Amino acid sequence: MNDMLLSVENLSKGFSSSGRQVAAVDHVSLTIAAGETLGLVGATGSGKSTLSRILLRLLSADAGSIRFEGEDWLALNSASLRRRRARMQMVFQDPLAAFNPLASVGAVLDDPLRIHGVAAKNQRPGEIVMLLERVGLTADHAARPVRALSGGQRQRVAIARAIATRPSLLVLDEAVSALDVTVRGRILELLVDLQKEQGIACLFISHDLAVVRAVSHRIAVMDGGRIVETGPAAAVVAAPQSEAARALVAAVPRLVTDPC
Repeated sequence: MNDMLLSVENLSKGFSSSGRQVAAVDHVSLTIAAGETLGLVGATGSGKSTLSRILLRLLSADAGSIRFEGEDWLALNSASLRRRRARMQMVFQDPLAAFNPLASVGAVLDDPLRIHGVAAKNQRPGEIVMLLERVGLTADHAARPVRALSGGQRQRVAIARAIATRPSLLVLDEAVSALDVTVRGRILELLVDLQKEQGIACLFISHDLAVVRAVSHRIAVMDGGRIVETGPAAAVVAAPQSEAARALVAAVPRLVTDPC
């Protein structure tokens, strides 16, 4: 994990609220190496989701820089950004908000393959089956409507869609927080397996330090729009230095500090 994939420096974003300016992201700097998972943890309203949307260019930044795969990510024009989006994909908390719930699973997975030219038309059905099997589903799921799936199955489809374009970075924003404990564990295991097999880097965003600890090499703690602590996952959990990190650790009294 020596090759730097993503480098963020002094990123800032403010919003107006009740006549005053609020710094949602305040001079944030972070890095993610190829094949690494950085866990970004913080309380609700700490700026995590705003940061993720700036990284995906779904929101504009007020200041700062982002370099992704050696390119100035914020300088890309619309056409270049469309081509490069395949390399950075997002998994949301609620797949139904990102999918057409009336669409079939096959159609949902066909879209990125077609849009990004990953596979020719006659190859896409086979590619869809491989994606489904890779995330623990079967070929039969391709014909089912997304709305007929369970929450865990929908999240597996969301992950399959994200990896369809063969990205180097996945941004996962509260991707397992709506799932029950058993399903959550299976999805986390899937993510770890995918990373080992395909070398995908992940920015794993959550308010739950226990979940972040389970999948992350390093953890960054966000509070009030700023990164207040960064370190190896085990060290942040075992000996938190910031008040925000100590509060997150205290909220999970049975947090296991040994590596998973």
